[in-house]
Amino acid sequence: MLVFSAITPHTPLLIPTVGKEHAAKLTATINALKKLESNFYASFPETLIIISPHGTVNEQSFVINFSPKYKSHLGEFGDLTNKIVSHGDNALSYKIKESLETTEPLQLTTAPELDYSFFVPLYYLAAHRPDIKILPLSSAHASLTEHFKFGQALAEQIFADTKRIAVIASAETSNKLSKDSPNGYAAGAKKFDQKFIDALKQKNYPEVTALGEKQLEKMGCLEYKAIAVLLGIISECNCRPQLLSYEYPFGVGHLTMEFEI
Repeated sequence: MLVFSAITPHTPLLIPTVGKEHAAKLTATINALKKLESNFYASFPETLIIISPHGTVNEQSFVINFSPKYKSHLGEFGDLTNKIVSHGDNALSYKIKESLETTEPLQLTTAPELDYSFFVPLYYLAAHRPDIKILPLSSAHASLTEHFKFGQALAEQIFADTKRIAVIASAETSNKLSKDSPNGYAAGAKKFDQKFIDALKQKNYPEVTALGEKQLEKMGCLEYKAIAVLLGIISECNCRPQLLSYEYPFGVGHLTMEFEI
């Protein structure tokens, strides 16, 4: 059963040992993640599904990282002290694979090393739940509609399972919001991002899935795809969207939103 769902940003700057003095510009996001952690802990989840645009990305398929044990760290950002060890939920991975492999573009891989898109949400959400099992899922090179439909297929397995399952989309929004962006500036990206967030608040999922690939690429919003999987999962759920924070001090949109079950 689904007990918790949210969107979390994953910039390494949210980690004090990496962000250092820059972390002060992300105070709203950090406070939102701490509030989200409290709600996450109170929901007593047994397994956390993390949907990321990173990890093992396949051109044609969604990828479940099927490993009994994971290690995530920020060594590539100069942080050699923070490391997170997590255990996988192999039973749930197998159940999803057996149910969907003949009808959905899905493959399994085994990659025990996880990048920052998994580390950052685990650092905050699992702060008091080091025992939480995880299921890393990577988005595909497919349309938003296809991501949404895959989420709907996943929902059947999640809601039918007796264990308490949390699902998050670990993703940034536009990465072209200002001249500070490392990916350049796109005129109209702020308006595009805000329209997307408004659609989420209104649960207007058709408006989200109608966004085209060229639009997403132009506005630096390809990570919306990970969010579309989450929306598919909760599409038939009577949830209540709660915007906790949204800011872009470095030209990249950091959205924290909970969909209260």
